[in-house]
Amino acid sequence: MGVPPASSAGPQMWIRGPASQQSAQQPAGQPVQQPTQQPVQQPVQQAAPAAVAPPGTAVGAVHAAPAAPAPREPSPHRGERIAWVNAHGGGGASTLAHALGGADLGTRWPEPADGEPGDVLLVARTHAGGIRAASQALNALRMGDHPDGLRLVAVVLVADAPGRLPRQLGQRVRVLRSAAEVHRVPWVPAWRLGDEVDPLPRDVRALAALTGGPAGPVAGLR
Repeated sequence: MGVPPASSAGPQMWIRGPASQQSAQQPAGQPVQQPTQQPVQQPVQQAAPAAVAPPGTAVGAVHAAPAAPAPREPSPHRGERIAWVNAHGGGGASTLAHALGGADLGTRWPEPADGEPGDVLLVARTHAGGIRAASQALNALRMGDHPDGLRLVAVVLVADAPGRLPRQLGQRVRVLRSAAEVHRVPWVPAWRLGDEVDPLPRDVRALAALTGGPAGPVAGLR
């Protein structure tokens, strides 16, 4: 707001000052002008700063305490001696676990904290994809990408076809042997048909020394 313009001097001129001085200088016959009273300003009450909600919080949302996690179901593999783990689907862990005992965990690592066995037999086929999957699993173990308490006992390579391995695959198996103990399981035609095998091949029975389990007849490689 700008300053109001000044008026000419004379009887109508406003005189600033106390009321008594203004009355003394006011010409006779003129009403005494009362000074304008300025309203008393009340101190402004400072409002308490509002709490700022974290980004993404809905207005008016009620922050409830987080619910306690549901108790985990006990593992059916508690107390087993050893865990069979497929490096890839269809490696043969189910068949070998059935034949020799131990926990068939499919393609996951065991959880020793839940009572599952910490000793692991890693199973893979001898084709290129199976050997590559076994190598990747060994690298995960080396990098510590696994639950605490695991110990690799051996890698078990199951033949994917009859006959000798091609030279390129044999070289990859030798690379695996430089990183871990490796056991070979031969091609068993009866397993391909889902038939029982009795007696089990000698190389399979030799694995019983690692598991401490029986070496009975078994059907169907899975």
